[in-house]
Amino acid sequence: MVRQLHRQGSAAFASGNGRLEAVDVDVAARTAGRLLGVEVREGDRVRAGQVLARMDTAVLEAELRQGRAELASADAAIASARSRLAQSNSQAAATRSVIAQQQAELTLARKRHERSSRLLASGAITQETFDTDRARLQTAEAALVKARNDAATAQEAITSAAADLRAASAARDAAMARIERIEADLEETLLRAPTDARVQIRIAEPGEVLPSGGKVLNLLDLSDVFMTFYLPAPEAGRLRLGDEARLVLDAAPDLVIPARVTYVASQAQFTPKTVETRAERQTLMFRIKASLDPQLVQRYERGAKIGMPGVAWVRLDPAEPWPDRLQVRLPAQP
Repeated sequence: MVRQLHRQGSAAFASGNGRLEAVDVDVAARTAGRLLGVEVREGDRVRAGQVLARMDTAVLEAELRQGRAELASADAAIASARSRLAQSNSQAAATRSVIAQQQAELTLARKRHERSSRLLASGAITQETFDTDRARLQTAEAALVKARNDAATAQEAITSAAADLRAASAARDAAMARIERIEADLEETLLRAPTDARVQIRIAEPGEVLPSGGKVLNLLDLSDVFMTFYLPAPEAGRLRLGDEARLVLDAAPDLVIPARVTYVASQAQFTPKTVETRAERQTLMFRIKASLDPQLVQRYERGAKIGMPGVAWVRLDPAEPWPDRLQVRLPAQP
């Protein structure tokens, strides 16, 4: 939208038509659901973080109870797996002691059997004594095999218990993640103001079922009130960010509102495909943004009407004083 250019007699000033604008913010439901309540009305002033509306949470609360039950079940499985792992470790330690004992007894039985074999050959002992020593050797060998089998069984129990512990721990992590996700979703059911603002439109009412991203409220961020206008290249090229500006609204022509240049477009609007002549370069229009001091807007908030048309003046020569008719004139303290 092109603003008609206004010029004062001095080349130190330039102006363009515009209207007061502010950043508008939509407050929307993150997930689909029923709107339980809206706690503000159109025109209300709200603060950042304030709860503006609430979504129904019955389904999420049921899912949260289920998630907590799954967490309790996982905790019980972890405790059971840890107990079985401790028991299996104890059994494994016991079997290692038995193996050591059986190995010692087998060594003794072998030596006795070897001695009995020599003595039997020389006739120093009877066949019965030799048979007894041989039986002891066979018993020691069998006992060692059994001890080693018991150790293998204990190790398998350790492996199984450790696997169960890992599975239970993973189930607990999954349950915790589910709970954290549900709690985050529950927090999202409280629709909060993202910034200090004014409620402009109530889009939805309690009882409505909203889709994901369904809008509930539209807010105006009064911390960023500005007027956008356009200037030709010669004037725009002389502006710098932070330069003083003056706004004169059509509804209050006797007032002059101070502002600052906060944006100068880096590319021209309505640029011809080719710029061949100086006359054509004069037609290049650049978008300019003059912003009001947020404290000033807050001070005169009741009178701040977004959308009011007016004229924005800028000073191209910082050494040139503002003329009397553009000296700041604000209404009486509200």
